[in-house]
Amino acid sequence: MTTFLMLPPQTPTTRGWASRLASALPRLSVVVAETEAEAARAVGDAEAAFGTMPDALIRDARRLRWLQAPQAAPPAGYYSPALITHAATVTNFREIYNDHIGAHIMAFVLAFARGFHHYLPRQLRREWRREPMDGGVIHLPEATALIIGVGGIGSEAARLAAAFGMHVMGIDARRREAPPGVVKATEHFMHRARFQLMKRTAFFINIGRGMTTRLDDLVAALRAGEIAGAGLDVFEQEPLPADHPLWTMPGVLITPHTAGHGPHLDERRFEILLDNSRRFLADLPLRNVVDKANWF
Repeated sequence: MTTFLMLPPQTPTTRGWASRLASALPRLSVVVAETEAEAARAVGDAEAAFGTMPDALIRDARRLRWLQAPQAAPPAGYYSPALITHAATVTNFREIYNDHIGAHIMAFVLAFARGFHHYLPRQLRREWRREPMDGGVIHLPEATALIIGVGGIGSEAARLAAAFGMHVMGIDARRREAPPGVVKATEHFMHRARFQLMKRTAFFINIGRGMTTRLDDLVAALRAGEIAGAGLDVFEQEPLPADHPLWTMPGVLITPHTAGHGPHLDERRFEILLDNSRRFLADLPLRNVVDKANWF
């Protein structure tokens, strides 16, 4: 038997997953630890685990060969030096949000293309005022999208943008071949100087990682008119402070880290957990392996 440890805290969902794993894979001995003390007693025998493993447990996880992270992007501190240096392979839940986040990205794109960033504030003021007939609209077949990070989500966004006729460029640290809809390009990530290189008519959309964008630089770029606006779902600090200038800046659309929201996510998570458990028992390559040192 192979011991699989479900790390605390538990929820009705994770308890249900444990039961389903045990039923589907009789060779897997699933241990559900409700407390840190229970996890400490079981971790020495665990060859696989699900959840967040503190350093104190990692030191005692001498037999651990696989850890399934509980999110696509666990919070800062998850990939501690102890976990990075441990021999265990870590996998995550990437790929389950592709359709939801792809749709959220296009919602921002279409909102800016049709001038909703002008009309939404006017709606709150009950103000009937149109943009000029030849202004306030971006004709998408004449527009270019640069997608930074062309994994599953970026590829879906590229597909959708291309379907609207946009010219799509993508850059990615891992990919060597472009997915459908993307023209190869070699660029690096952006900071204030890169905002200054953008067209003044361009919009910046961030639905990836909040820490990838320095908000002070973004605010400065918006105030200087270096870009036309921004659609933001993730931020350096969350929740975004109520007094932050982005809340009331013209041309800014904000959602509170909800781009990944949608149906079927828990079932998609379990499907990856079950598939990786089968692969682990069969000594096959695991899905969604993480480069621990780089957190993705």
